[in-house]
Amino acid sequence: LGYGEFAKVGTTAAPFLKIGVGARAMGMGETFVAVANDASTLYWNPAGMTNMQQISLTASHSMWFADIYHDYMGLVIPKGNTYIGLSVVALNMGDEEITTLDEPDGTGLYYDVSNVAIGLSYARRLTEQFSTGITAKYISENMHNETAQAIAFDIGTYLRTNYHGMVIGMSVSNLGSKMQLDGRDLISIVDTDPNTDANTETDASLKTESYPLPLIFRVGVALDVVGGYDPFITSDRNRITLAVDGNHPNDNTEKLNLGMEYAYEEMLFFRTGYKINYDIEKWTVGGGLKFNLGRKIMKVDYAMVDYSDLGMVSRFSLELNF
Repeated sequence: LGYGEFAKVGTTAAPFLKIGVGARAMGMGETFVAVANDASTLYWNPAGMTNMQQISLTASHSMWFADIYHDYMGLVIPKGNTYIGLSVVALNMGDEEITTLDEPDGTGLYYDVSNVAIGLSYARRLTEQFSTGITAKYISENMHNETAQAIAFDIGTYLRTNYHGMVIGMSVSNLGSKMQLDGRDLISIVDTDPNTDANTETDASLKTESYPLPLIFRVGVALDVVGGYDPFITSDRNRITLAVDGNHPNDNTEKLNLGMEYAYEEMLFFRTGYKINYDIEKWTVGGGLKFNLGRKIMKVDYAMVDYSDLGMVSRFSLELNF
């Protein structure tokens, strides 16, 4: 960091919103804002829905750190020149026993922590080359008896240029209200006049601070260099797509992601990515298979990310088009 600069880590609420979704996107190093052509695009760039001509359903599961589960489900429905999407992102953990100073081995009571974001998306193709989309979402954090809610919006654009079909995508995520925890555990008994013995104690609510959401601005470029749409090198069997994403969060420094996807006959896929200016994340790798099931298409994807001392995180995705 240069003089006068600092990373504002820990200054936003709902950090689970920063965890990427979809094994395909993760395998490409989170370079998906301009690729944006499956149902995980509801998270990365809602304008990408206009790339899909069939109903598409995607589900993703990841075992995060410390026995925490991260899940995603997205549904895209094309309706003429407009597109409707529904998405759910969830981060949760199992029940944990409550311990206190008096009972360090457990009280027999349990707590849990869960986070969820439910989004409704709309996109429209304005021209053959340019699309735009928006998502409205409800965000909730639950920590035992305390909860916090917020309403936020994601806005995205998708532009296919005339230069070998190069795509430029942009999105702003989590533009919305602040979050503030509230609940019955914050109610305390207070003596309003400790100098008087005859007064009655009263209930009081402890005040918690409100925090903004993790606002993220992303811009990306994607290009088919071999095969695919208007490539440099024509190929009927092979496709190589290169992508680069830059993102600017409001609670950290700018980051740059590089990604590549290789496809053989659009049935077998290999992906890799590299992340720049991250604390512990560097290389990503993944792969996938596509199966034609009559009028339906099924895709199975896997990605693995190395988090250094924290270990490896695997992500699985299943996509159905029908």
